Amino acid sequence: MSLAKNIEFLRRLQKVNGINGFGQFARNLTPDSRSPLVETTGFGSNPGGLRMFSFVSDHRQEAPALVVVLHGCGQTAAGYDLGAGWSTLAKHYGFALLMPQQQSSNNGQGCFNWFNPEDTARDSGEACSIRQMIARMVDEADVDPQRIFVTGLSAGGAMTSVMLATYPDIFAGGAVIAGLPFGVATNVREALTGMSQSPSRPAAELGDLVRNASNHKGPWPKLSVWHGSADRTVNPANADEIVKQWLDVHQLPAAPMSESIVDGYPHQVWWNADGETIVESYTITDMAHGTPLGVADNDERYGAQGAFLIEAGISSSYHIANFFGLTEWVHQPSEAAKPAATAASREVTKTIPVMAPAPTPVPDLGAVLWPRTTLHRRPESPRQPRSRGIDVGSVITRALTAAGLMK
Repeated sequence: MSLAKNIEFLRRLQKVNGINGFGQFARNLTPDSRSPLVETTGFGSNPGGLRMFSFVSDHRQEAPALVVVLHGCGQTAAGYDLGAGWSTLAKHYGFALLMPQQQSSNNGQGCFNWFNPEDTARDSGEACSIRQMIARMVDEADVDPQRIFVTGLSAGGAMTSVMLATYPDIFAGGAVIAGLPFGVATNVREALTGMSQSPSRPAAELGDLVRNASNHKGPWPKLSVWHGSADRTVNPANADEIVKQWLDVHQLPAAPMSESIVDGYPHQVWWNADGETIVESYTITDMAHGTPLGVADNDERYGAQGAFLIEAGISSSYHIANFFGLTEWVHQPSEAAKPAATAASREVTKTIPVMAPAPTPVPDLGAVLWPRTTLHRRPESPRQPRSRGIDVGSVITRALTAAGLMK
C-alpha cells in the first residue's frame, strides 16, 4: 500500500475512533426502566469473554425456537432489545431469546470483533462463546435444535454473517441488518475498506469464504438482508455482496425470482425448488444506518425509536421473525399470567436495567468514511395492503410469492 493510502487510512481511523464508525457517539444510552433479560454465567469456557443475556417466557411453545440477537457498536443487549422489540416479540409468539453482549475489555467501542481471525473461526473466540451460549439455551430451555436463528445490526450484522458461515449446521436461518459479508476483513484496515468501499468480488470467491469456514455438507441456512440506501457508515453495496455470497452458496441465480414492494420498499426474493424462500433482500430507500422500525402486519409496534433505531414505516424485527417462521403461534395472555424468568438463568442470574436509546440526533460519522453517492429514490408505488398467503400447492405458492403475498 502506498504512503498516501497509509496516511489516508490513519486519518480515517483517528476520526472514526471505533472500528464500526460509532465511537463515543453511539453511547447515548440512558437508564430508563428494567429489562426482561436476565444474565447467565457459567455457560462454558467463554473464550471470547462475552456476557450472556436471555429471555424465556413461561408462556411459550413446547420446544420453542431460539433467536440469537447481536447488538451494534456502543449498544447493550438490553438497549438493543428495547429498541428493536425482540423480547416483546418472543413473549407474543412464544420463542426463546438469546442476546450476547460485548465487553469493553474486548473492544473499547462495544463492537463484536467480526474482523479478528481469532474471533471469527469455528470453535474460537467470540464465535465459540456464542455457540456455547446456544448450547446452554438448548439444554436448559428445551429449545428445538432445528429452529435456531441469528440476526444483528452493523457489527452485530457482520457477526451474524460470521455465525452463519462458521456454524451452518446450527442455524436454520439468519438476518443481517446493515452488515458485511463473511470473510472480507481480517484486520482493521480491511474492515474500514469493506465498510467504506465494499469492493465487488466474484460470487464464487465470496461463496468459497463461507464453504471453507467449516466442513459442513448439509443444507445451508436461509438469509434475509436489510440495508438503508442512505447508509454512510456501512456502504449499502455490502448488502449486494452478502446476497451474492449466499446465492452462490445456495447455487441460486443472480437475478431475483420475484420483486415487489413491501410496506413501500423494494423486496427481492429467491426460492428453492420447493418454493421456499431461501434468500431475500430489503432495500430501505433513503434510510441511514440503523434498524428500521414501524407497525407490523399484526398492527402492533415492536421497539422504540432512538440512535440507530429508525422509524421507517416497516418493522424489520417482525418481518425477520416472520421470515424465520415464528409468527404463527400466538400467546393468549390470561389473568393468571405472571412474569417469567428464563430457565437458562438458574446458575447465576440478575435482572439488568434497560438502557433506553435516547432520541437525540446522532452525528453522521459515515461522512468521514465515504462520500454520499446518488441514491435510488423510494418507488412512487402506493403502499400495498397487507395480506396473508394460503398454502394451495407449490405452483400457486410460487405465484403468490412472486406477487409479494407470501413467503
